[in-house]
Amino acid sequence: MAGRLTSDSSPDREQKDISMAITFDEVITDREQFRLAAGGEAGAMVTGKVIDHVDDICRRFIAATPFVMVSTRGQDGRLDLSPKGDPAGFVTVLDEKTLAIPDRLGNMRHDTFENLLVNSEIGLFFIIPGNGDTLRVSGKATIVRDAALQASMAINGREPKFILVVSVEEAFMHCPKCMMRSKLWKPEEWPDRSDVPTLAQAMVAHGKLSESVTEMQDIIENDGKTRMY
Repeated sequence: MAGRLTSDSSPDREQKDISMAITFDEVITDREQFRLAAGGEAGAMVTGKVIDHVDDICRRFIAATPFVMVSTRGQDGRLDLSPKGDPAGFVTVLDEKTLAIPDRLGNMRHDTFENLLVNSEIGLFFIIPGNGDTLRVSGKATIVRDAALQASMAINGREPKFILVVSVEEAFMHCPKCMMRSKLWKPEEWPDRSDVPTLAQAMVAHGKLSESVTEMQDIIENDGKTRMY
């Protein structure tokens, strides 16, 4: 149904919270309305690519992946998206239904693990630099400690304290259109970064820290040099 979305006319609380005073020509509120506007259902070629395990294709993709985005949901219902990076192949395929991801030294927030303690659902997005295709995996996850597995994932003599073990329920490759549109792997097309704020600037401003931006930047750089593993 077409309409104007305002803070008083939203179809549900979630829409209301998002809308504030912003108005829109139309708010999509049900699947039939959405699919009609989208032009129909996805074809069999697209829907048929989903599998419920890690096959040889997924295994080879994971072996070449140095960067994974991890999605979880907390007790408050909020979604979290956390980046994980290590040498290519750092995500271990234990069997066709199980993946293992080492936890490295970080800022001690442990948002992903805190979320998984109350909600085991997880989503993974595997990205290979320079490669247009991506891999999406979803399922359930647990936090484990296992001496042999932790030892096998050690880098520079440092073992991970915890391992994220994912029970795979769904896996499929994703097309490269987003990479093509964003020109993500074309340095000559990258945007100007001269006005992009730094983590140090954000921490000082958002956390109202007494440290200066320069002092905070030094702390961040030292942390990167001494606490990678």
